[in-house]
Amino acid sequence: MSDEIPPPTAARPSLLRNWISMSGLVIVSGALFSVFFLFLLELMTGGSNPYVGILMFVVGPAFLIFGLAVTLVGAWRERRKLGHFTGLLPKMVVDLSRPQDRKLMAGFIVGSLGFILLSVVGSYHSYHFSESTVFCGETCHTVMKPELVTYRHGPHARVSCTECHIGSGATWFVKAKLSGTYQLYATTFDKYPRPILTPIKNLRPAQETCEQCHWPQKFVGNLERTYNYYLGDETNTPFTVRMLMKVGGGDPTHGPVGGIHWHMNVGKKVEYLATDESRQKIPWVRTVDEQGVVTEFRTKGFTNDISGYVLRKMDCMDCHNRPAHRYDTPSSAVNLAMSLPDKIDRRLPWIKTNAVFALTREYPSEADALQGIATHLAEQYPNEPRIRQAIAVVQKIYQDNFFPEMKANWKVYPDNLGHMEWAGCFRCHDGNHKTADGKQSIKASDCNTCHTILAQGSGADLEKLTVGGQKFAHPGGELDENPTCNDCHTGGL
Repeated sequence: MSDEIPPPTAARPSLLRNWISMSGLVIVSGALFSVFFLFLLELMTGGSNPYVGILMFVVGPAFLIFGLAVTLVGAWRERRKLGHFTGLLPKMVVDLSRPQDRKLMAGFIVGSLGFILLSVVGSYHSYHFSESTVFCGETCHTVMKPELVTYRHGPHARVSCTECHIGSGATWFVKAKLSGTYQLYATTFDKYPRPILTPIKNLRPAQETCEQCHWPQKFVGNLERTYNYYLGDETNTPFTVRMLMKVGGGDPTHGPVGGIHWHMNVGKKVEYLATDESRQKIPWVRTVDEQGVVTEFRTKGFTNDISGYVLRKMDCMDCHNRPAHRYDTPSSAVNLAMSLPDKIDRRLPWIKTNAVFALTREYPSEADALQGIATHLAEQYPNEPRIRQAIAVVQKIYQDNFFPEMKANWKVYPDNLGHMEWAGCFRCHDGNHKTADGKQSIKASDCNTCHTILAQGSGADLEKLTVGGQKFAHPGGELDENPTCNDCHTGGL
């Protein structure tokens, strides 16, 4: 047995000790730091931004993989260079006494610190950019163009997309991340539907988003509204309705309970089930009042077991279902333009009919639509200088409300606020929803249930205000039957 101490085994040098691999490790460090920084930023802000998931789970890992690839390339080159060396492999030595090494070290340190600093600043600005409307609406331009355009013309144009679609809280933060990942896949591989389907099934309840700004307990009372219409005849006969909307309220501590906002879940609960995806066919409704009394209403032909359906608790979005992305119907958009100065001159004969016709024709693209509108109206009014302004206005109406590439327009997006062109209120208030014994029903609303007509018609008739309300006088005479408005008014008339 020998007492000699064996010589120490020489340590194999690391293949990462080269400038390429070290640069790769700096990129990896910057990527990891950026992801960690974004994660902390999300936690501090309540996790309200779903799109930052693209940065955290796609962009960050992409830089991480790139950095690892650079690191491996450097190691591979080092291995090839020293692969046939049989003795001790030389180590990477930085001798600061040599000017060249000092320059390399200084450049490496400055470059590394600069890269990490840029990663932090870039991550911070990317985070805030991903919250912006520009990012939400323009990153996927073709897909989101209808939503972006209608959003900019809507009443919530100064509210960020994430505040309504996501809100705050960790649970919805995670849901948004999962949803955003699939949306990225669908957009990248062209798997998205045209048009985008609504209503959104996983949309957060309005009580957790809308009511962060809107106060449901507030008593609103009556609001006066004026609606201008023009008939589709040669003279574009005007017909105006002035009315009081009975908005009311649902909290007795702030005013009388009643009016349209009786439906708010303040002290009561309203549930329903729909048999179609767009929630336009509602055969069953259940109410629970302040005393806990439960009342069920069914249409005559609906005898199904409700356990096989998904019940929905009524909230703001069941009536205000187009709060930010509203597609004006051709008729209502032209009516508005004709009522405003310097838009569409209503003295042009048949202009209401011609403008609506030009808007409702089928066009393969926006460019074809703009050309088609100009051609049609110019042919109808030759040598008429006023038609140039009308053409420009009608083209703008099309650009704001029609998106042929996404097959999006008013036809595919019902607006339940009212009952003019869509069933809206009459989905339930049709007189056909009754209790099992037939003694109670959800009353079919007449014209004075939710609003009071103060004046109607044109000229001197609008000065004849009737405080108690007037019976609606249908332009052109009374109808033989009593259809709902949307039976005839489809938005294209």
